[in-house]
Amino acid sequence: MVATISVDTFKAQVFELFTETFDTVQGIYLDKGTSLFETLDTIGAAEASTPLSASCATIAAQVEHVAFYLDVIGQYARGEDPGPVDWAASWTLGAVTAEEWAALKTRLREAQARARTTLEAMEGFDDPDRVGEAISVVVHTAYHLGEIRQALCAIRGSAS
Repeated sequence: MVATISVDTFKAQVFELFTETFDTVQGIYLDKGTSLFETLDTIGAAEASTPLSASCATIAAQVEHVAFYLDVIGQYARGEDPGPVDWAASWTLGAVTAEEWAALKTRLREAQARARTTLEAMEGFDDPDRVGEAISVVVHTAYHLGEIRQALCAIRGSAS
């Protein structure tokens, strides 16, 4: 027997995880106050600009990479061809001013909103790529949220 899951059930679960990862902890897997945007709200431009070493990305670069990823995965999910994707370019951001940091967080919010709109518009998930795209938005972002929180821990010198 083949087990199936309804589109509505799948979307509901993905969006609960999406909301927890980006905006508001629901108690699914994050601790209270540790979603991506809640975390970023505690970070100033100086912290966002601090690499942990010469070979580590800044928090600003992590945020730029997530926004870039959301835009690219959204193109794939809409059936668009993004052309050659320069992933390395999404990691080049170093120091940011307070204004640049605010603009980068806005860019991330806009990319997140576009990704959510794209996922909401999906009518079916018969194509494994669509399932992967929906899940990867949460998984990829959660990974980078962990990286950002670990960087903060090191930058601040205490548990974050």
